[in-house]
Amino acid sequence: QVQLVESGGGLVQAGGSLRLSCAMSGSGFVIMAMGWYRQVPGKQRELVARLTGGGGTHYPDSVAGRYTISRDNANNKFYLQMSSLRPEDTAVYYCYALTEISGRSGVYDTWGQGTQVTVTS
Repeated sequence: QVQLVESGGGLVQAGGSLRLSCAMSGSGFVIMAMGWYRQVPGKQRELVARLTGGGGTHYPDSVAGRYTISRDNANNKFYLQMSSLRPEDTAVYYCYALTEISGRSGVYDTWGQGTQVTVTS
């Protein structure tokens, strides 16, 4: 199984940049995809970046051109680089991994604990 821990959130002015990190640990799993979501109170959790096991990426229109997802296989981490930040980007950001687990059929979502990003105007 896999465990995820995010870091790198904080306070930034509009137009600024921030990089979030996700550290992965555990055993007995194969990662099929990884990514980042964000959530604000009263709203659904929103996908902001996805990286497939084959290296493909996906971004919604709201962040395309401003956010970049990347991975570091040697250190078992992946990242979200955010630029040209806006107040509406303020949210709790969560990393996730879509995995297959040894000895079990199906696909499983694993989430980090979340890290706060606040963008001031």
